Amino acid sequence: MGSERLLRLRERLEQAFQPVRLEIVDDSRAHAGHRHGGGGHFSVRLCSERFEGRTALERHRLVYAAVADMMPGEIHALSITASTPAESGGTE
Repeated sequence: MGSERLLRLRERLEQAFQPVRLEIVDDSRAHAGHRHGGGGHFSVRLCSERFEGRTALERHRLVYAAVADMMPGEIHALSITASTPAESGGTE
């Protein structure tokens, strides 16, 4: 289930943002034993031109909107780092 969930998350983010860099880490193991079973905790590092001219809050809202159908059933927690290629020195 975890790898399928990770694949769906990656597909949605790639489709929504055409990122120049996308890293997704499944942090669920660190939350084992939690009431919800510990699954569905992810950290996302996303670099996309779509974030240009947007505040951090706007960027996070865009990411949450892209995965809204997965929350809260498949994604319980999402840590987001969203940047533009210019902010990353163009090396992302």
